[in-house]
Amino acid sequence: MSAKLHPYVVFLPTEKKDKILSAIFGSKAGVDILRFSLKQGIARNIYQKDLVKRLNYSNKTIIENLKALTTLGVLNELMEKNEKEGRIIWVKAYQLTDLGKWFALLLAEESELTEQEKAEILQSLFRTYVKLVKGLAEELNISKKNLEEIFREEMKT
Repeated sequence: MSAKLHPYVVFLPTEKKDKILSAIFGSKAGVDILRFSLKQGIARNIYQKDLVKRLNYSNKTIIENLKALTTLGVLNELMEKNEKEGRIIWVKAYQLTDLGKWFALLLAEESELTEQEKAEILQSLFRTYVKLVKGLAEELNISKKNLEEIFREEMKT
């Protein structure tokens, strides 16, 4: 069987790995919130009222999932100042963190992504990977020069 495989990579904080995976994949609502974010654009803010309107979950379920995803670092919570009918109101909004974006993209179909989005993902992944390798190399007393040399060798081929 020759199935086409997509190389998914997600960097998880070690101490929260199980809780994050459980919060997202242990609840269909968590997955649906990430899918909603994909459909509207991962850089756009997520609003509770939009989730309640578009997803088939109660307000309570949406709130519980938003809180859990925020606590685990998948979403950032922020307050937006809006003016409505001459009055200023504050609205709670959510944005995907870098970790949240990786999870949302994990759910995306490759065909749903533009070439530019794919390029940005690859560059972001490469930058994150280099930072992690650099930190590990420092812990293991491997010189940066050795890593640079390996990189140059591999880029030649």
